[in-house]
Amino acid sequence: MYSYRVEQAIRAAAVLHKDQIRRGSMPFPFVTHLIATAFTLMDYTDDEDVVIAGLLHDTLEDTDYTVEELQEDFGGRVRDFVETLTEPKNTPERKVSWMDRKLTYAKQLKRGPEEAVLIAAADKIHNFRTIVEDYADAHARFYQDFGRNSDERLEAYEHIATVINSRLKNPILEEFNHVFSAYKNFLHDVKRSQDDR
Repeated sequence: MYSYRVEQAIRAAAVLHKDQIRRGSMPFPFVTHLIATAFTLMDYTDDEDVVIAGLLHDTLEDTDYTVEELQEDFGGRVRDFVETLTEPKNTPERKVSWMDRKLTYAKQLKRGPEEAVLIAAADKIHNFRTIVEDYADAHARFYQDFGRNSDERLEAYEHIATVINSRLKNPILEEFNHVFSAYKNFLHDVKRSQDDR
């Protein structure tokens, strides 16, 4: 699976996200999430474009990298996958709520390429797993870092999980559903601990 194009995608991701860090107890470089997503994908596909898009899935959303540059550097399939995975941005003319961004993302997954849904599953597996691990004993810090909207957060991810489960037949579903279940239990624990205060 490792190839010149994958190497170029790793380099692009590292440069484009170089000043970004992950939320959590340790300031890990954001690129660690992208590499983890790509490694997860390698367990479930041998499609090079899917792995490359996994490495670049946040570039259009979180960097100045353009659709045109993505197409020129990595081709139309990678561009299609990454565009499907890109949430709408706030603009001076239009503010998009967190919930609207997630619902738009779910709609894009519903009509986008199946490969993009596979990438979404791998992305969410890593996000959910690291949140549960990092905040298991730090519920107040979770609210500080992510806000107190646990019910809204759960509702949004239920929409996304429904689409992932309806679109995919890939074995990644078992891992996704297991990790999502742990994440839901974590959110319930966070809410309960805050309600008891």
